[in-house]
Amino acid sequence: MRPIPHCPDCDVSHGSELTAGHAMTRRHFVKVSGTVAAAASAGTFAKPARADQQAAGKQADGAQPEKLVETLYQSLTPQQREKICFAWDYTDERGLLRTRVQNNWNITDGKTLNVGGPFFSNNQQELIEAIFFKLYNPEWHDRIRKQLRDDAGGYGKRQTIAIFGQPGTDQFEFVMTGRHLTVRCDGDSAENVAFGGPIFYGHAAQGFNEKPDHPGNVFWPQAAKANKLYTMLDGRQRERALVKEAPHESEVAFEGENGSFFGIPVSELSTDQKQFAQDVLKTLLEPYRVSDRDEAAKCLDAQGGLDGCHLAFFQSDDIGEDGVWDNWRLEGPSFVWHFRGAPHVHVWVNVASDPSIKLNAEG
Repeated sequence: MRPIPHCPDCDVSHGSELTAGHAMTRRHFVKVSGTVAAAASAGTFAKPARADQQAAGKQADGAQPEKLVETLYQSLTPQQREKICFAWDYTDERGLLRTRVQNNWNITDGKTLNVGGPFFSNNQQELIEAIFFKLYNPEWHDRIRKQLRDDAGGYGKRQTIAIFGQPGTDQFEFVMTGRHLTVRCDGDSAENVAFGGPIFYGHAAQGFNEKPDHPGNVFWPQAAKANKLYTMLDGRQRERALVKEAPHESEVAFEGENGSFFGIPVSELSTDQKQFAQDVLKTLLEPYRVSDRDEAAKCLDAQGGLDGCHLAFFQSDDIGEDGVWDNWRLEGPSFVWHFRGAPHVHVWVNVASDPSIKLNAEG
């Protein structure tokens, strides 16, 4: 296994990155139904005692991830809940923790609470892994594992989780974070949003600075397809679609119906161009499970569909100066999909049916 390259661009202390997602190291406790027993001796995490909890990992194959979150929650010891469970509306100095997004962060203590470490029992580790991969299209599992190997040394190495609210009720959310990772499972608890809230994905396949064709990058085909759409535009359309400077990658808050958008309105494309734009959207959604793809499409339709969006390509940071635009953006009133391909891939996604929903992120 090759060593993980140092990534100054992804360092949470780097000035150009979000500051909203520094690791949470303070102890937090959320009361659940019934009285939670006092924690056992510090630093010792008991494994689940009940036989059905011991066998929890074996229940994963046929269950939906939301049900597995409930099973995981029930298996947690008081000490474990104290570390990773939060009230639904828990806030800190940076705002609502549940909705935070960043390109490289740990939502709980990354030094001791990683999902592959001794903090969790073997069966709990199996449950967490099953929850995570069930959020993705099965055809993407190998590609997701490759991204994790390249960026974090593999699944279970540098990822942490948090659970908000009480699983099994109509208000809960599971969040997993890490390098180039923020993903959520909420069972539709978070109203009017897709994916449970803003998400992030990325990949540095062969180091911090990738080559123009991004060899081995599992997400670059998304940009390649968008660039194919660019080649379908005529000269006037290209002039409108091509923008000199890109906004900061984390600027993905909603503009609303009267917002100022980059690029060309999708509504002004020809029929065949619009059809291909739909194919680009399908490619963007493809990595995720069916229910999340459907929810994202429903949110987009509520704000006018792709015809309500703008498409922009950015001249800045064109790797190799080859006119294959590494940075591009699809944006509508409450839909933002920002693809930053230089020096490696970062993608910020914020999708909802209501543009009044606020983004918890700092540039």
